[in-house]
Amino acid sequence: MSEQKTNSLCCDELPSRTWEDGCKIEQLLRDHGMTPTNQRMEIGRVIFSKPMHFTAEELHRITGNHGFQVSIATVYNTLGRFLKHGLVREVIVEPGKVYYDSTTTPHHHYYDVETGMLHDIDSADLRVSGLYNLPPGKEIESVEVVVRLRSKQ
Repeated sequence: MSEQKTNSLCCDELPSRTWEDGCKIEQLLRDHGMTPTNQRMEIGRVIFSKPMHFTAEELHRITGNHGFQVSIATVYNTLGRFLKHGLVREVIVEPGKVYYDSTTTPHHHYYDVETGMLHDIDSADLRVSGLYNLPPGKEIESVEVVVRLRSKQ
């Protein structure tokens, strides 16, 4: 299986801010029916700078470390709007542990339960077969798999 590399917000590294990047983020928000507020622009600058997985708490910390003070409630609200408009995906790895993914194309994940790291798996590298009979009038919308990993004992 090939594994797609996705950066994590834990690295605390962001590209330098440019006028062009701001215009791209503004247009991205407008294209998805959103008003580009300062909060959305700054949060967007972080999460759309490169493919990454992150929690709301990590995003809150990183935005603060880079000089943009925003409340954790604003981070959650903004992520909720981005999720609703298809700009991020939500990956629930266990009850109460939610990651967001800036890559919205179909793919699956490895989740390392010991490190908390999440890694992409290309959807072509994982085949799901033998699904149960679906209820009448229903069809599959999507299949998202999280493979949980731990060290061999």
